[in-house]
Amino acid sequence: MAGNNGGPWGGGGGNSDDDKPNGGNRGNNGGGPRGPRGPGGDGPQIPEIDELVKKGQERLRVLMGGKGGGSGTGGGGGGGGPAFTRGTLGLVGLGAVILWGMASFYTVAPEEQSVELFLGEYYATGESGLNFAPWPLVTAEVLPVTREQTEDIGARTDTGLMLTTDENIIDIDFQVVWNINDPAKFLFNLAEPQETIRAVSESAMREVIARNQLAPILNRDRQVIADEARELIQATLNQYDSGMNIIRLNLDKADPPGEVIDSFREVQAAEQERDRLERQADAYANRVTAGARGEAASSLERAEAYRAQQVNEAQGEAARFTSVLEEYVKAPGVTRKRLYLETMEKVFGDVDKIILESGLGGEGGQGVVPYLPLNELRRSGGGTN
Repeated sequence: MAGNNGGPWGGGGGNSDDDKPNGGNRGNNGGGPRGPRGPGGDGPQIPEIDELVKKGQERLRVLMGGKGGGSGTGGGGGGGGPAFTRGTLGLVGLGAVILWGMASFYTVAPEEQSVELFLGEYYATGESGLNFAPWPLVTAEVLPVTREQTEDIGARTDTGLMLTTDENIIDIDFQVVWNINDPAKFLFNLAEPQETIRAVSESAMREVIARNQLAPILNRDRQVIADEARELIQATLNQYDSGMNIIRLNLDKADPPGEVIDSFREVQAAEQERDRLERQADAYANRVTAGARGEAASSLERAEAYRAQQVNEAQGEAARFTSVLEEYVKAPGVTRKRLYLETMEKVFGDVDKIILESGLGGEGGQGVVPYLPLNELRRSGGGTN
């Protein structure tokens, strides 16, 4: 019963086979770690292993930056600790200096600007190239100042629905292109720059749209609307000292809402037809009015000419009567005879007649030979007498 004689812990050592070297090692391996449990036959080997383990742990602790030789046990561990500490401290110090330099020096690209902060407050503005900011007292924020940044507003959202001054709804999509013109103001004066510019842009566009009617916005005033909105946004951001610059505003879409766009187009077509008919009516009215005015002017001129003619004739008759009266006063008999002759001339001027002197052919023309009245016969044939 070998187990009973010490078994694997090698208590007796009486077994002849265990006296072999291998057998002794096996006995040591089997009994070493469990030495305290053994009867003390392998006692001298256990402190050496513990010492090696302790030395290894001490060196590892020194390499990791801990204190060496603190336990006081083992002369080798206490002597190697200070040498590792100095070298390691030097390496650590050099690494710290390198890291500090890397944290303190920074580069600013031509399209960027930096803002240096001393304990969190504005200190200076960096220039393009290599800059030095002793960390951690001074930190730097590098911002792109020439890069164009965009904010799309109203695209596929309800924020684009706006009310015009003639109480119509219009769907607006526009894009605001901006950049940073003052990095210090941009960093310190705005908590949420993008949210701010979105809110300001939407508010400004609503104000501009509310001042205009729907038809001009849809047809000819889109660029005017974009310019007005851009100026209003920039003015508002300047009031905030935002350090932001609005480069341009692109008005991508300005249409009626999709739900009513068909009806809106029908209304637009009807309005265009109405305008066409109104233009035709105005042209006809202008043509007729101009003709009537011309006819009225012509009639007025004819009436004026007739009036002048009648007045002149009346004045002429009056003057003639006055002259005749004057002559009649001077010589009544002569004037009376002249009036008689002139009257007879008017009365018989157009009458076919033959005048015979009283002495010719006897009394009453009895001696005149009748002749064929060809002239009277010719006029009778023409229907006149």
